[in-house]
This record gives sequence, C-alpha cells and structure tokens, in this order.
Amino acid sequence: MAVSALVSSVSRPLVSRFARCPVHVLHTSASKLAPRNLSHRRVSHTSMNIMSPSISYDILSKQNAETSTALIAHYESNKDFNALSAKEGADILARDQEDAEKLQVGIDYAKEKGVIDPDFVPEEYITIDVLGKTPAEVADAMLSEMGKKEGESVIVICGLSGTGKGTTVSKLMEKIEGDGNGRSVVCWSNGNIFRSVTLLAATWCEQQDGLDGFDADKALTKENLASFMSMLEFGKFNGKFDTRIFGLGLDLLVSEVQNTELKVPKVSRNIPTVAKVTQGEVILFAADAIKQMGEAGMVVLLEGREQTVNYVRTPLRFTLTLSDDTLIGKRRAAQRLGAAALSAVSDDATDDDIEAALDKELEKMVAEA
Repeated sequence: MAVSALVSSVSRPLVSRFARCPVHVLHTSASKLAPRNLSHRRVSHTSMNIMSPSISYDILSKQNAETSTALIAHYESNKDFNALSAKEGADILARDQEDAEKLQVGIDYAKEKGVIDPDFVPEEYITIDVLGKTPAEVADAMLSEMGKKEGESVIVICGLSGTGKGTTVSKLMEKIEGDGNGRSVVCWSNGNIFRSVTLLAATWCEQQDGLDGFDADKALTKENLASFMSMLEFGKFNGKFDTRIFGLGLDLLVSEVQNTELKVPKVSRNIPTVAKVTQGEVILFAADAIKQMGEAGMVVLLEGREQTVNYVRTPLRFTLTLSDDTLIGKRRAAQRLGAAALSAVSDDATDDDIEAALDKELEKMVAEA
C-alpha cells in the first residue's frame, strides 16, 4: 500500500482503541461520590426550584474529579446540563469509534509489512467498573493486584475517553511514590517516539536533492522506516533512561530536545502522516523500552487503548469502564463548565458569584452546541 493512499484514508491523528482481548472483571467495593464540604440551598434551574448542592470556590478551583462530581450533582436535574452532557457523550463515543477505525488501518498496515505479529495474544485484561469509585479507590484496586504478582512493575491502563485513565495514572504515581519504598515511577508516552521518527524523516527529505519539502511517499518507505528506527536507541544516558537520536547528522537525547527540536514546525505538521505508517515500529520500540525500565526495578505506567499497548508484556493490564455510560458525557460537560466558570470568577468569589458564573457559562455552551 502506498503511503499516500494510506494517509488519504486516515485524516485525523491516531489514538488507540479497544481490541478483542480476554477480560475478567475485578470486583472492588465502591464508595459513593457525594461532594464533600457542600452546603445545600434552594436554587432555580430552568424554572425548576430544586435542592442542589452549592459550589464553593475551593471546590471549583481544584479542577479535578471532586469538582466534576460536585458539578454533576449540582446540575443533576437541570435539563440544559443534561442535554449538553448527552451531546458531549455522543461526540466522545463517535470520536472514539472513528479513531478506532483509523487506528486499525495503521495496525493492519504494520501487520501487512510484517512489523508486528498478526497472531499475537496479550495477557488477560482486568476490567474495573469505575462507577461509584474515586480515583484513589481505582488506584488501590490496581495496587492490590500488583501486590499479588511479585516482581511485576509495569501497569497498563486502557479505557474509552471519559473513564478517568489520566486521573488514575496521577493517583497511582502519587501513591507509589509516597509509599515509603523508594520506587521510581515513570509514565511512558509514545508521543516523543513518533516525533523522533518524524524529525528523522523530515531531515532525510532536507538532505535529498530535488525534494522540495516533506515527501511522504519517498521518505516513508519500508526500508527508510527501518533505517530511521535503527537510529533510535533507548537505554541509560548520563545516568538515566532516555532515547537517543543518532543518525543523519543528528545526535540528540529526547529529554533534552522534547520541547525544542521535537516541536519545530517541520516535525509538528508531519506527525499525523508519520504516525499513520509507523504504528507497528513505535509499538515495538516502546515495548522494549518499557521492558528495560521494568527489569531495572522502575514502576512503569502506560496509559492508552488496547490496540497500541497489547504488545507490552505484563499481567497488570486494566480496562476502565463505566456501567452508566451517561457519566462519560456528564464528566466532560462538567470539566468544560468548571474550567470556564473558574476563569470568569476571582478567588474571593462567593457561592452566589460562582452560581451565576456557572449558569452563564452553561447558557453559552448550550447555545453553541
């Protein structure tokens, strides 16, 4: 398949999706996510007098799961908020499905090239329904499983958008680093590896006579991609794990250039094109890097969708789900609403000021939806 044909079939940046893998459900106790430190007062929403918890500046400024939970409770019976939530949820699920289909093109291309094994089967996934659980409780459930598997230190976390993967990763890092065992924790992302390959491809184009700008068909051949990947090395440099870019006149460490050379326009504008044809190569590079860090005793947290993390060997694989899928949209609506209201009030805002700001921002969002 020509690169241009592949790229034309996939126009948006790729994210991973659920793969068909065996799962089992982990049952953990749930605690109710009742907002804390909230007074109750009678307020009017869409001409309905209801009892809803007020939102303090302290809660609004946290901009975390507690804020979202409080806002969802606050607007529980508000028809405008529920309509906005339904639209947000539908948009998220549609994007996830669209991205899933596009990602599959890249995965199939990698299998066609022989880069990844089409018959590979990952370890069993553990499913955690996050409904009614705080991020801390979800993290505790994962750490409990980790305690049962001595010597394992790579944790893979999957789930649809809105299930709390990022928040759970942050809570895991906080708990592991604070448990007194002195363990180092790293959150791995494939983003900088895609950027590194893109930098090499763009540099290759610059060095070719007769090429004017980035030429995907010429730069991203199977042979060139293999060459570019051979110019990336993961290991210990200057006493710490890092990725070295060495080739085409470049000799760089990713940690030192991730906010400079890896974010220049010739890289940023070509990442989507490169990512569509290098899924397999980057997946295998990441799997090896994570294996090295795990064997060195580091705890590695990898967040993504199953298709792109399946190739990382570990029994600590978790899929986050929400049995009430309406909460996906409610969480996203609450995140947007909370962020907008916070930017519109001062730090001495009263509950009434915040109420007014929230209602105003909600009205704007509904009008724009």
